[in-house]
Amino acid sequence: MKKSLLLVFALITYLGSYAQDDCFSRLEKAFNKRGAYTISDDMHRNVIISFFEEGGSTCVTGKVRVENGTIVSIFLQYKDDTYELMDKKFNNAKKMAPTIENGISEMIYTADGEKLRVVFIEKIKPKAKSLKTADIPTDL
Repeated sequence: MKKSLLLVFALITYLGSYAQDDCFSRLEKAFNKRGAYTISDDMHRNVIISFFEEGGSTCVTGKVRVENGTIVSIFLQYKDDTYELMDKKFNNAKKMAPTIENGISEMIYTADGEKLRVVFIEKIKPKAKSLKTADIPTDL
């Protein structure tokens, strides 16, 4: 009886870990499939900032400034539609300004040990068109 309960608990825990909505994985899969347009040097006001934690990621909205193909500043958006500069120092794994590839930044590390990536959601290419199949008459 105890083994059965333990097995059921382990199974629920295992399946529960897959039931979590990992927002970044969904975004990355879409960008890998569809591709993205080039990210220009500018202030991009509609981005998704994905913070990585154990067991998944949390996504919030924000804006970022891109200069020379690298992210130089990050702003987090609040529910009242205001923005606040993320004034923590950040860089990539090589201690340089993070670059962007295929519409998503490389992993960004803050001085506080946070890990995040920026997704330029408006730069994803549209879904490919699907061909319309022909309806064949049944009385042929």
